[in-house]
Order: sequence, then C-alpha cells, then structure tokens
Amino acid sequence: MINLFFNNALLPDGWARNVRIEVDKSGVISKVTPDSASQGGNSDGDIALPGLSNLHSHAFQRAMAGLGERKGIAEDDFWSWREAMYKFVQKVGPEDLAAIAAQLYVEMLEAGFTSIGEFHYLHHQPDGAAFDDPAEMSARIIAAAQEAGIGLTLLPVFYAQGDFTGAPLNDRQARFYHNTDQFSELVERCRVLTASAPGVIVGVAPHSLRAISPEALPHVVAAAKGGPIHIHIAEQQREIDACLDAYGARPVEWLFDHSDVGDQWCLVHATHMTVDETKRLAKSGAVAGICPITEANLGDGIFNGTDYLEGNGRWGIGSDSHIRIDAAEELRSFEYSQRLRDQRRVRLAVPGTSNGRCLFDQATAGGAQALGRQSGAIATGQSCDIVSLDPDHPVLIGKSDDEWLDSWIFAGDKQCVADVWARGKHVVTYGAHISRDPVRRAYGSVIKRLTGA
Repeated sequence: MINLFFNNALLPDGWARNVRIEVDKSGVISKVTPDSASQGGNSDGDIALPGLSNLHSHAFQRAMAGLGERKGIAEDDFWSWREAMYKFVQKVGPEDLAAIAAQLYVEMLEAGFTSIGEFHYLHHQPDGAAFDDPAEMSARIIAAAQEAGIGLTLLPVFYAQGDFTGAPLNDRQARFYHNTDQFSELVERCRVLTASAPGVIVGVAPHSLRAISPEALPHVVAAAKGGPIHIHIAEQQREIDACLDAYGARPVEWLFDHSDVGDQWCLVHATHMTVDETKRLAKSGAVAGICPITEANLGDGIFNGTDYLEGNGRWGIGSDSHIRIDAAEELRSFEYSQRLRDQRRVRLAVPGTSNGRCLFDQATAGGAQALGRQSGAIATGQSCDIVSLDPDHPVLIGKSDDEWLDSWIFAGDKQCVADVWARGKHVVTYGAHISRDPVRRAYGSVIKRLTGA
C-alpha cells in the first residue's frame, strides 16, 4: 500500500485541501480522504492534478522533429511532409524504435501526460518483409512504455491500400501492410504480449478511410473486441475531395452511414467537417482526437471546437508527430486556434467558469475514454496517475485553485510540472524522469546514426 499526501488536489467535485490518497499494490487508488492530517507533517506535493492522456502518437516521428522545415520547390503541405516522413522511416529498425519511443515517453511524463495511445503502423522490415515475430515492432513499443512507466493503449494499425480507389501501397508504404487475416493475427499476438504487462490495453486502428476498403472495415472493427477504435479522419481537404469522388460522401458522413460509431471510437483530427457532421460526431459519444500543435505544423486546418462543444461533444488531445511535447501548450493551442478564427477570446469555456479548468477537465475525461482507461480523475478505483505542479514556478506563485490551471495552461509550460506518479510509481521528481539520463544517452546514439551526425 502506498500513501500520498497533497496540500491541494483537484478531485471530481472540485478542489480539496490536505488530501490523503491510498494506493493498492496494482497502482489503483483505494481511498481518497480530504481534510486529513499529514504523517510526520510531510507533503508529497502542493498542487495535485489527475494525469492527462495523450490519445494520439506515432512514436517514431519524434526522431524527425524539426527535420521537415526546409522550403521545397513546389508548394509545401501535408503531402510533401508525408514524403519526407516516408523517407525517414525506412531507416528505423526495432532497436531504434525502442530507443526513440522510450525517449518520447519519458518526455511525455515530464510534461504531465501519464498515458499514451500509440497509433502504431510501423510493422515490417523496410522492404515489407515480415519479422519472424509479426509483433516484433509492437513489442518494442510495449517495452519502451514499460521502461518509462507510462500507461499504454496500443493501437495496431490496419493499412492495406494507397487511396480510396483501392490502389496498392507503394514501396515506401510496404512496412505498413496487412490483409485482414494477418492483422487479426497481429492483434492477438499483441494481446499475448501485453497479458503480463501492467497498464497496457490493446485496441485497433483502421488508419483512414483511404487506407482501408469498405469490405475490410467491419473485420478490423470486430478485432477490437470491445476495446478502443481509432481512425484518422477528415484531416486534409484533398482527402475530403478524394472521398467524395470515390464514395459520393465526405469521410465523417460516410463513416457514420456505414459503421456504428459510439463511445469506443476516437476520430482523430476531423479538422474538415460540415455543421451536420460536427453535430453527428458530438451526438455519437465518440471522442474527437485533437492534435493542435501537429495540425498547425502540418497546415491541416482548425477543428470546429465551438460548435462541437455546443453539442456536448467529447474530446481529448494528442501530440501526433511530436514536433513539441507539452500538455499545456496543446491545450493552449486548441483554445488559441478558435480565437484566431473567431477574433474573440475565451472560446471553449462555459460562461462564468475558468477556461483552463474547462479545457483540463474535458481533455482528461475525453482522453481516458478514448484510451479505454480508468484514469483522468483522483478517485477510488482510478489509476493513480497524478501530476504535481511546482507552486514556486513564477507563473504559479500567488495563485490558487483554478487560477493554477489558467496560469499553467496559458502562461506556463512543462517546466511547471514538478512530480508525476503513473500507476502509483513516482516516475518524475523535481521535473526530471527517474531514467532520463540513460534513456537520453541511448536515444542520442540512435539519432546520431540515423542522421549521420
């Protein structure tokens, strides 16, 4: 049994003082008692928050962060960036992926994320040949998450065609391919690998409507067996146009007309929706997976957050391509995108409430739902995933309660994070992950080799 004590903690019914948290040996909260006396007068932290879920990740892309900013001869957009990504990914082997993912997950924990949804499509060798173990690359992701101590929802990706017409994958996409039987085998193998890995959940991810045929989609959905289902959707206007040409419908519209989209689903990006599509997504109970920093970096567009929240839509945040790892900045970027579009302030809060609190509460709840995790709240039966902010950080001094959230999100960054517990384990102390140095050394060796430095 672990006992933690915080001077202030954000509980489901609001801020509480002198909060004792009892945690069982599996890392689950067994009791929360406000207005308690500390043992020996000591505190584990001053400002305790539930940890955030990062619902959308392509771990290997952290290694190419900053390498896609050279101006090309033709117009630069998502599709030109994708070509650069395809070129880079050809270099990444199993050991490389493990080191990159471990570094990423350490950084996520230091930023206040305590669980990750890994949208994992790097399955095979560079020429498309299978490894002896079909889940070789998935196993490296699992090992990296266990090394860092972050909660993992592994989402093996089904990717079988090059576009809506059913064109075959090109050579650069060969590492991603499965048919439906191979994919089912992969998912079952991942379940075997994670059976003894605490804090790991397995779901599925049809990559996008352009990468899966209408006939294959039900097979992939069934492979989830009630677990999370994530899909890229409506990220780019070119994707919308291609879907209209092939199916006579927009991607979100087509998906809702042909699948039973409910609360186990997460629709990632959805930056190009009509008013009707926005209402359908909000009403469905599914989660919108918003990745504000990546969507800005790639020029994707702006998610229609104001209309979506008017329909009580659920959402969470992801860092996707990992150009930056900062939970506060993701939330801030989401709000600022709405302000820039509307030329108004405070767009995503309920009238009369704290903007930071509204953003944080919705992101923690939506992220936990999308990843199928019992987390996102400091409460009995929840995973003990806790982020403690530094009360002596300049932007937090003199603040209290929701002001801490407003100040962290709109004036601070990951430097405000002091300590983090994931499933009851104290993995970040004084802002640094307990394995930061060895993980960074391993990562550095890999990057120097991959980049030829």
